[in-house]
Parts: sequence; structure tokens; C-alpha cells
Amino acid sequence: MNKFILPHGVEAVIERLAECGFEAYAVGGCVRNFMLGIEPKDYDVTTSAKPDEMKQALNDFRIVETGIRYGTLTVISGGMPIEVTTYRVDGNYTDNRRPDNVIFTTKLAEDLRRRDFTVNAMAYSSRTGIIDIFGGRADLQSGIIRAIGDPDERFGEDGLRILRALRFASCYGLKIEPKTAEAVHRNRLLLDNIAGERIATEFNRLMCGDCENVLREYCDVVSVFLPELAKCKGFEQHTKYHDRDVLEHILATVGAIEPKLHLRLTMLLHDIGKPLYFTMGEDGVGHFKGHAKGSTAIAESFFKRLKYSNAVSERVTQLVQTHDIPIENRETLIKRYLNRYGEEVFFDMIKVHIADDMGKAPECRERIKTYRAAAETARRIIAQKECFSLKQLAVNGSDIKALGYEGAEIGEKLRELLELVIDGKCENEKNALISAVT
Repeated sequence: MNKFILPHGVEAVIERLAECGFEAYAVGGCVRNFMLGIEPKDYDVTTSAKPDEMKQALNDFRIVETGIRYGTLTVISGGMPIEVTTYRVDGNYTDNRRPDNVIFTTKLAEDLRRRDFTVNAMAYSSRTGIIDIFGGRADLQSGIIRAIGDPDERFGEDGLRILRALRFASCYGLKIEPKTAEAVHRNRLLLDNIAGERIATEFNRLMCGDCENVLREYCDVVSVFLPELAKCKGFEQHTKYHDRDVLEHILATVGAIEPKLHLRLTMLLHDIGKPLYFTMGEDGVGHFKGHAKGSTAIAESFFKRLKYSNAVSERVTQLVQTHDIPIENRETLIKRYLNRYGEEVFFDMIKVHIADDMGKAPECRERIKTYRAAAETARRIIAQKECFSLKQLAVNGSDIKALGYEGAEIGEKLRELLELVIDGKCENEKNALISAVT
């Protein structure tokens, strides 16, 4: 594919710069995604114009000086933000993250050479078509991620590129070519220099792709910021329920659940505490009593280190903590779980239980049918608006107070009534409920 249709806003910026005598191209990820048949979410433009020249040429656009030191302006065009950057050569990277200084250049090739991977070093304009100096198109066609030039140098410049390579492999179904892969393993400790939240951003995207094999092949890389994962590799479980070691079980469950971040993270972490809780019975059977608590503690520490949001942390740790509680297709039990956890979390719990069993030995997956039946029962309960929560009771606090109860007694009586309704011992009808407490 040599011809793309760029959004009007992007085309307007490129054309304006060209009209003023400067080279300008869409560059990087947007070109890569076009070639993969994926609609780009954002667009970068590279140009021979210096920052002051950019500002003059684009003076009737709204401009935000987001990275002027590095030659970058954010231009609002067609209602979308577009990062426009001067061709540049980067200086030394003493912090393994950003160049100490940049030198502006007039040559596109020098600007493309500083980028991370060949697939991200292609440029495009409607006037010239694709500019591909480093073989990015061929690598995409071959399904390869390849560093530009010396991979050790590329990763030494920016350690986060190590995780970006894994993310591209996961999200785009690509394979990291051997020399680049060797450098990924060799330079993995550079991730220690990267801020936790930046690691989390890349890792989250990796986890929502086809990540099972990537996590397996690069377990040592992920273990830099999740060291407990390395302890799972080769840790045999010695139980009939598991025909895989702990790591392979974890990876199988990750692959078995839908690619939503909180669910994928739950499966990655749900059994990560097992090596710390292993005991061998006299009968030669392995046990992991209390491992859910240990996995929850590891998850909490992981989320704190990488500065995850409270929403993600709380949701995942709750699912990790409850991943091994018994779920049966009993209406009263399901109502209690719906009351305790809420509808959304309960259905996530079902998904986690199913994925967990999918990672077990084939002959030990019989409970999956029970979990699916329990989900159907829950849907029926909800659809028929059967009572499983205090807000659904036909009486409220005012009704109980009118009977002479005060303070904490009111809540206690309401909870007692809810239990009676859930157990089928009382109809959820006002007069029946009033009679039950008088």
C-alpha cells in the first residue's frame, strides 16, 4: 500500500509547511498502523522547518509549545492535536530515557535513523508516498520487529524501548528478530531506570494483546518489575489438578480470558504467590493453602510500585483475593454473592473461575459447566428483579424506625429481613416484612 488518505487536519499541516518551502511527512506509528490496516489514534509529523519557522508557517493554527526544547510543537488542526517535530539528531542519553540535547538537521534520513524500530521509521506524504530507508515495510510483511542499527545502542538510549518491543510483538502479532531479541534480554535491567507509571503504560497495552507467548519468552524481562513471576517458572505443583508448572498455568489462564486489562492482570497475578505457600503432604500431593492472600499482597505491592490507579488496583486485588472461593449454582448463594460483590464484579469472578480452570489439567475442568450455569442463574435473578440487596427490599429504614427501632438496630433488622427473603422464608412484600419483625 503506497497511498493513504490522511485526516484533513494532518494533510492541512503538511501542505501548509510544503507551501512555505519545507519538507513535511506523517511519521512513525501512524504510518505503521496504516500499513497494518489499523486506523491510527494519533498522528505525528516531522519537518525540515525549525521551531520558529514552524510557528511562522502555521501561525493561523492554534499552537501549544509542548516540547520546544526538542523541536516539538502541538498543532491543533481539524479538531485534533498533531505533534510536529523538526528533523533532529539526538545527543547522548545519560539517563537512558531522554537525550541530553538535540541537534536540528535538514535531512529526513538522519531524523529517521534516531528512531527505535524499522517499522516506526517510515514517513509518508501524499506528494511522495512512503519513504522507507531502513526496510520497515519488508519487516512488517515478514512480521518482524527489528531495532534500527545496533540494538544495544537503541535500548541504551531509552530503556523503555525494551518494553515497547514486547508490546509491539503482543499487539501486532510480530516476532522480535533474533539480534534485537538478544539485546532485549541482555539490556533488561535498564528498565530499573524507568519510572513505574511509564512501565505500566506499556505493560498494560502489552497485556491486552496476544501476550501469552510474549510473557513466556520474555519472562526475565517482565520479572525486572515483577520479580515474583520468575519464581513461578519451573515450580511444579504436584497435584492432579495441574499438569503445568505455576508459570505455565498462569500463562494459560491469561490466554483463556478476554483481553480486558483488569481481567488479564488478575490472571497474571492470581497464583503468583503460590511458590511462597507450597507445602508437600505426606501423600506426595502439593498444597498452597493461603496463596490467594499472598497473591493479593504481591498484587498490591506491584500496583503501588508502578503507580496504578486505585480503580485498577482495587478491582484486580479483589478478584485475586476471591479467585478460589467456591461458586455453586445455588440461587441463595448466588444472591448473597450478588449482594456482597455487586453484579459487575460477580460476573468477573465467574470469568476468572472459568479461566483458572481452563489452565488446569483437561480432566479437571468439570466445574466450568457449574460456573456457566451459575452465571445464567444470576442473569435470571437480575432480569426477574428478584431481591438480593437492601435497596430492593420492600421496606426501608423509615419503615423499621416507625416500628420503634433506633440507630444500629435499624440496619440490623433490614439485614435480617434480607436474609429471610434470600432464603425464601419471607416474601419481599411490605406487610409480610413488617410482620416478620413485629
